[in-house]
Amino acid sequence: MSSFGAGKTKEVIFSMEDGSVKMFLRGHPVPMLIPDELAPTYSLDTCSELPSCQLKLDWVYGYRSRDCRANLYFLPTGEIVYFVASVAVLYSVEEQRQRHYLGHSDDIKCLAIHPDMVTIATGQVAGTTKEGKNGGNLLCAVDKSKDHMLSVWDWAKETKVVDVKKHEKPKYVLCVTFLEGGDVVTGDSGGNLYVWGKGGNHITQVVLGAHDGSLFGLCALRDGTLVSGGGRDQRVVLWGSDYSKLQEMEVCEDFGPVRTVAEGHGDTLYMGTTRNSILQGSIHTGFSLLVQGHVEELWGLPAHPSRAQFVTCGQDKLVHLWSSETHHPLWSRIIEDPARSAGFHPSGSVLDVGTVTGRWLLLDTETHDLVAIHTDGNEQISVVSFSPDGAYLVVGSHDNLVYVYTVEQGGRKISHLGKCSGHSSFITHLDWAQDSSCFVTNSGDYEILYWDPATCKQITSADAVRNVEWVTATCVLGFGVFGIWCEGVDGTDINAVAHSHDGKLLASADDFGKVHLFSYPCCQPRALSHKYGGNSSHVTDVAFLWDDSMALTTRGKDTSVLQSWRLQ
Repeated sequence: MSSFGAGKTKEVIFSMEDGSVKMFLRGHPVPMLIPDELAPTYSLDTCSELPSCQLKLDWVYGYRSRDCRANLYFLPTGEIVYFVASVAVLYSVEEQRQRHYLGHSDDIKCLAIHPDMVTIATGQVAGTTKEGKNGGNLLCAVDKSKDHMLSVWDWAKETKVVDVKKHEKPKYVLCVTFLEGGDVVTGDSGGNLYVWGKGGNHITQVVLGAHDGSLFGLCALRDGTLVSGGGRDQRVVLWGSDYSKLQEMEVCEDFGPVRTVAEGHGDTLYMGTTRNSILQGSIHTGFSLLVQGHVEELWGLPAHPSRAQFVTCGQDKLVHLWSSETHHPLWSRIIEDPARSAGFHPSGSVLDVGTVTGRWLLLDTETHDLVAIHTDGNEQISVVSFSPDGAYLVVGSHDNLVYVYTVEQGGRKISHLGKCSGHSSFITHLDWAQDSSCFVTNSGDYEILYWDPATCKQITSADAVRNVEWVTATCVLGFGVFGIWCEGVDGTDINAVAHSHDGKLLASADDFGKVHLFSYPCCQPRALSHKYGGNSSHVTDVAFLWDDSMALTTRGKDTSVLQSWRLQ
């Protein structure tokens, strides 16, 4: 017997007689079968090896604007700077290149640019909200205490100048910009513009009803004009130096209302919207999508079987098919229910999307048209998976059942075959044998069961499945992956795993915001790994592109982010 862990003790027991390893999660025994070729020489005392390659953050998809303001700026380097999750992104639109600042440990909520246009301040939750003063020597911060203390700091000396409590009745000034001549312009929750004279606190001009509803974004342009962005009316308005309306346009409803506006080169403007998108263009020529984001947590992340493409889907009912080369969606589709899982047919021509209501749908990946829609139970579909030969589709549900379908016509014709009953808790993960002869499932109470898809019966013979070669490794419980479980985890802390297609690497996604990279198979207790952050909340899924050039991760909570990591 060998054991590991402290506090929450997790024993790992190796039985030479049975050819098995048994670990314990929350007191539940989890027996795992050792392949015959490994059993004679297997030892729990063998040290695991670190993988020979590592991950480097290559691209961060998405943008956080739904609950933030004034967080998009254009730099003299030609980059726009913004944030999402705990990552500050510097994005060169012209070169299609990103740089990343990864020093934060939790969600960034605010960003300010020093007048020198080189120094950038960012503030994270449970910390301070920072906004640079016009002179550049002082920094304002508002904390999240009950009194919401406003403090002014000499940031270079790291000393506090003054602090003050909040007003009992908040003033709904939503945005502010400083004009070249020294005047200050503010926008409020009533959609009004106020101009405050230089050096005083008196209002010199008012534009009532500049927008229908709250006015969230203001940007003073180099030519002396002013751009404002509204909330409810979704309008962008260009104002003259005398505050007469020169031009206006309405932002497409799909992008959401404007949150912030930044001036780029020439007449180019960048706008952040409440649907976590960044638009690029001008009031004269219109705007196009530059950065696409989700607005709620993501759960589905299947990679295309033969192309540099992948799908994301989640609580916001959006399904995106992405190109990893252009970093833009090839198409997007809104579905009726929040999505929970997704999977490609081996041909890549059909995509299955499982939802939280028990419904699942088939989409044509070329046209994104609906091919079919089915319902199995009334609980969420946690996993959908086609067999490697394309002959079967299995649907794992939170009703503890796995529904099995036969597949014809490249995934376009589905026929119900039966259901697999035997789990005493909801289905969490599923993997297929390389020859499609069987599949294995994990459940919420840490069971590992094996199934024959042709009969929908459980395979109870250990010898029948001990030496099966699995085409994927998405199950978080199994001999080939149990080394991912470290001390202190409770059995629900690891959300997803995936191995590379060459079978050498294993990546895990956990509730602590971390991505781990292990060598595969990962069958030693507390296996060594490379660890990566950048995700401030739980990481919901992980996948490798078809050619193993990239690893992909998604996160949950309130502003989902998709990150791609280059293998090097």
